[in-house]
Amino acid sequence: MKFAEIKDLSVVELKKKRANLADELFQAKIKNSIGQLANPLEIRKLRKDIARLNTAIVRKVAR
Repeated sequence: MKFAEIKDLSVVELKKKRANLADELFQAKIKNSIGQLANPLEIRKLRKDIARLNTAIVRKVAR
């Protein structure tokens, strides 16, 4: 997910998307610990996407 894709979303939409990604991250971590995750780099991608969403939320709230 690129920052350009999320910068135009509202704060409520960003928070919903962040909650969904946090749930996906949790599931990916569980699968990785069991050994069922095909691509462990997915965890890194999810963490970075959550950080992008947090940045967008802070920028919108600060305005």
